[in-house]
Amino acid sequence: MLARLPEVEQADSDNWISLKVRGKGFGYLWEKTETVGLKATIEEQIALVAERPEVFEVQFTTGRFGWVVVHLAKIDADELFELVTEAWCLTAPKQLVDVHEAAGLGPQAGRHP
Repeated sequence: MLARLPEVEQADSDNWISLKVRGKGFGYLWEKTETVGLKATIEEQIALVAERPEVFEVQFTTGRFGWVVVHLAKIDADELFELVTEAWCLTAPKQLVDVHEAAGLGPQAGRHP
């Protein structure tokens, strides 16, 4: 999944795997708890948690971003990829996002009508 996004870096620690683009974090995977924390807008964080609290929970907010915890066993791969892509787009430099979206691979590409 991550190979479909340009310049994603993964770094292992004792407890999680951090996901970064050009040195800036957009996600964290906790294999023990089978969860991932993803960067989102505060509005998206609120909407996801309100809509499906069994799948999503508030992780924290910082500035204009609301990080959300995703329970991996309760989400399908397409929706997870959409959320990962959106987190990447919120973090990657605009020029890199523009190139990615021009190739038809932006966050809208995986959405079903």
